[in-house]
Amino acid sequence: MLKQPRRRTRYKSTSPVLLGGHHCRLAGVDMRLPHCPRVAAVWLVVLGLASHGLAPAAAVPTLSTALRWIVDEGGNRVKLACVNWPSHLEPMLAEGLGKQPVDAIAKDVVAMGFNCVRLTWATFMVTNASYSSLTVAQSFQRLNLTESLAAIRVNNPAVVDLKLIDAFKAVVSSLGQNGLMVILDNHVSKPGWCCGNNDGNGFFGDAYFDPDVWVDGLTKMATMFAGVPNVVGMSLRNELRGPRQNAADWYKYMQRGAEAVHAANPRVVVILSGLSFDNDLAFLNSRQVNVSFSGKVAFEVHWYGFSDGQAWRTGNANQVCARVAASVARRALYLLDQGWPVFLSEFGVDNRGGNVNDNRYYGCVAAVAADLDLDWALWTLQGSYYLREGVLGLDEVYGVLDWAWCKPRNDTALSRIHALQRPFRGPGLAEAAPYTVLFHPTTGRCVVRRSSLVQTTLELGPCGETEAWAYTASQQRLSPRDSPMLCLRAEGAGRPARLGLSCGDELARWSLISDSKLHLAVNASLSSSSSSGGGMLCLDVGDDGRSVVTNPCRCLSSDNSCDPQNQWFKLVTSTRSVAAANTMLAQLPLKLRSWKIRAF
Repeated sequence: MLKQPRRRTRYKSTSPVLLGGHHCRLAGVDMRLPHCPRVAAVWLVVLGLASHGLAPAAAVPTLSTALRWIVDEGGNRVKLACVNWPSHLEPMLAEGLGKQPVDAIAKDVVAMGFNCVRLTWATFMVTNASYSSLTVAQSFQRLNLTESLAAIRVNNPAVVDLKLIDAFKAVVSSLGQNGLMVILDNHVSKPGWCCGNNDGNGFFGDAYFDPDVWVDGLTKMATMFAGVPNVVGMSLRNELRGPRQNAADWYKYMQRGAEAVHAANPRVVVILSGLSFDNDLAFLNSRQVNVSFSGKVAFEVHWYGFSDGQAWRTGNANQVCARVAASVARRALYLLDQGWPVFLSEFGVDNRGGNVNDNRYYGCVAAVAADLDLDWALWTLQGSYYLREGVLGLDEVYGVLDWAWCKPRNDTALSRIHALQRPFRGPGLAEAAPYTVLFHPTTGRCVVRRSSLVQTTLELGPCGETEAWAYTASQQRLSPRDSPMLCLRAEGAGRPARLGLSCGDELARWSLISDSKLHLAVNASLSSSSSSGGGMLCLDVGDDGRSVVTNPCRCLSSDNSCDPQNQWFKLVTSTRSVAAANTMLAQLPLKLRSWKIRAF
């Protein structure tokens, strides 16, 4: 993650959370809940898993690539829906082991809907004897992290006297026991926070980045985990950067690193990052990598709101989204069309909710991730650090867990990621003919139909319950695929959007407008209806946060203070099966289902 201004510090030297996982003290209240079990319990309910219980850990597949997709041994799509978990900072131990037992953390990851972890590591952990010889206890003692060490003795006593690499293996093992795939990410050489242009870890030849040592470290890690089935990928290096970076050395060393990993562990997918903090893979457009193996190479890209400074806060969100999304496509996502998987290995937001730049960015990145059905890894799991940039117990506001690792930091932010965890399409997922999903990226929900014999309403609901829509661009018509005689209609400003039989007028002709192409609108000024109100009406979310209505389109251009995201909808293609209960036919009594409806 690109180094940002230091965030608010939260450190409590007397906190029961720090000294052991048997208490969670939040906002001055001592909550006596052993090991914070509510994280898993709450999210099993939210994600709809509670009624089925936690399924036994499934066998982790061996992954390969098939054109732009990650697939299993049978050639079926496996979507990577990962969360980052750092283990590359000065203590060189996965964050949070002083807060919760490692198995409890792994179960929380599963309960929150993720299927994999991008687990970071520092090269020196396996190549430099002054680090590799240390036990966990020695590593924390040399940093004077006595309270954190005491907390680890309570929550994870088995790792305290292990060598750092053996503790790392224990984390990988726990993740595997919970059915989680792991991508090993070589984040830095010298352990510490990442990343800066001049931190000595940025590019081949920098102070701590000897290419030979790096290849040796990759080889050791690939060999060490060759027999560990849940280690499915290895990312060669995080965020190459700095004044030394150049394409010639990138090809020279990245190809060498890829060959070394594949030779030592041919099971894993080898993931290559780009230049400029992993924002730039454009140079591959003129010259692709040349390695001796196939079906095991993917690329990765990072995309944050701050990657473009404060553009989201100071500019018009539609125009910024269009410009930035086009730039990311030109620099990295174009590789999908060339038949290469692209892994969005870092993206995320300030989960406190008040960061306007991040808030506006999220709807755009979520729309792109859904549209392209990207594999991804959210930054980040940890709610706090043992030690970061000299600060004890630093609060990680991008973390999905709170400072105490006791509960989600922001329930809303976490729930909206759920729609992206489930694949929309891909090899082996041709469960239905392609159809359109109306995806609302800001909430992570989809337009669903709630029908009865009396009334049909449209609202935002779980994308697993989505309506299957058919969009005809030439006719600008949106119809439920199982009820083609019906169409989506605007009824006027502030009124619910409805399904109707009158489909030939302007109030049933939907086009994608604004630079972002995320506004779905009808031109009511061309309608003869006196109730339409005139002007452009856009699909919108009602004041209740659930109903689907139409309102005058806003924030289309120029206005930089306006937030358009309630009116952002993305037309996403899916081939997943549609729940039968969603169809109008399924709402009818059995005796009526064989009747034919005749249109006059």
